[in-house]
Amino acid sequence: MNLHGLRLFHYVAKTSSFTKAADILHISQPAVSSQIKKFEGELDIPLFHKNSRKWTLTPFGEELAERAELFFAHEKQLEQFVQDYQLAKKGRLRITATYLPANFLIPQWTAAFKAENEEVEISITTRNSQDAFHDLIHFKADMAMYAGGLEGQREEVEWRHLFQDEIWFVVSPQHRLANCSVSLEDVIKEPFIMREAGSSTRERLISLCQTYRVSPPKIALQFNGLNEAIRSVMTGYGVNFVSSLVVKNYVDTGQLARVFVDIAPVKNIIAICTRKGEKPSPIVERFIRLCMENSKNNQ
Repeated sequence: MNLHGLRLFHYVAKTSSFTKAADILHISQPAVSSQIKKFEGELDIPLFHKNSRKWTLTPFGEELAERAELFFAHEKQLEQFVQDYQLAKKGRLRITATYLPANFLIPQWTAAFKAENEEVEISITTRNSQDAFHDLIHFKADMAMYAGGLEGQREEVEWRHLFQDEIWFVVSPQHRLANCSVSLEDVIKEPFIMREAGSSTRERLISLCQTYRVSPPKIALQFNGLNEAIRSVMTGYGVNFVSSLVVKNYVDTGQLARVFVDIAPVKNIIAICTRKGEKPSPIVERFIRLCMENSKNNQ
């Protein structure tokens, strides 16, 4: 079927006027009449009853006009869908993130994003570093947010660094090392309370020991969640090696205390990751821009 002819017929039937249809379509009235006549000939079915200078739709013409109305209404919906997708107004955003950004950055940033894009569906999965990159690389997520060291970078991943934060050794205020300056060897002798194997911070601690040729610490307690590990340290037992973003408020309020170790500051890289060689969707790009703007407050 000639869709151009159907469109012309649709506007003629909708406005009951060849002249009005021509004005809407920005073409001449004779051109509309000529194209409609051609369209009618291609169908080989009469569309109009002609009586003197007046015309009315045939029964077939009336039914075709009703169906054309639905067809072009759906076309508008499709155009709006594409436009919404291009402007990141609709669609789906799947984020996989390591614990730090998932709990301390993403909640605020997704709330700001949803305020402007209510119809975008957002799902957030908290993973350790290995699992987060697995989800991204195997298309189970549209983007990953990572906190960790440079050694965690993958070749298959495009990195956008947001900012850095320090990793602190923290203990209970009642711990004998609270607010003390000590060597790495001294603090490593203490029992450590850490997250499970595979977490980037735990791997950073082991890498740090290797760099300074110190035996790795004894992991006395292991938790799948960071909050549980921090709460355990607060009771007075053990040391935790943790992002300052997570514990700064606890240190400021006296619920935890730092242990100052005589080594160069250890820092986390907070980064947004996408698949290398793949152009992110408009929704992902818009969310990344929001994150980059908001991350300036942490620099």
